[in-house]
Amino acid sequence: MALVLLAVFIGLPLLEIAVFIEVGSAFGVWPTIAATVATAIAGSLLLRAQGLATLLRARAQMDQGQLPAREMFEGICLVLAGALLLVPGFVTDALGLLLFVPPFREVLRRFIGHRLAARGGQGRTRIFVDGQEVNPNSWEGGGPARPDDDRRSTVIDGDFEEVDDLDRPYRPGRRRGTDPDRPQDSPEDRRNDGPRRLEP
Repeated sequence: MALVLLAVFIGLPLLEIAVFIEVGSAFGVWPTIAATVATAIAGSLLLRAQGLATLLRARAQMDQGQLPAREMFEGICLVLAGALLLVPGFVTDALGLLLFVPPFREVLRRFIGHRLAARGGQGRTRIFVDGQEVNPNSWEGGGPARPDDDRRSTVIDGDFEEVDDLDRPYRPGRRRGTDPDRPQDSPEDRRNDGPRRLEP
């Protein structure tokens, strides 16, 4: 995939330069520039018209409680087509015009859908559950736990005491959470309860 992207980024500008030279030598400089500007204007108009229609269809699907997956894909294609037509170049203009054709978008959508389905069936799609990667072909999430699952439950045993005197009015000389019938320690006893230094 990286090699394909590298080839596109390197080969597409070189192809655009070659086409510009051929068109400029055949029709002249000014007609070539005028054609480039005209394709940019046409792309913006087509994007506005078809984009609005796609937005209305997507809103109708959402009002019916359905996910507008096809409309979302068409919206992405239209945005990409408008960007390609705005970029100066005849090759990018041709690609942008193709994306504005609804049958071509439908063929492209089916092709990408089949590719994604094939990758998901071969287990090449990476799925993460709770931060851990799982293989949907070898493990069903609704079934029993896997043998290699190292997550274990930790049980902590301890005693607790219910404190119900928090709503009682506070009285000086008594700390919250203590028994009111128990005699309170004097300040000297509290000081003596602190850490003591052991003499050798």
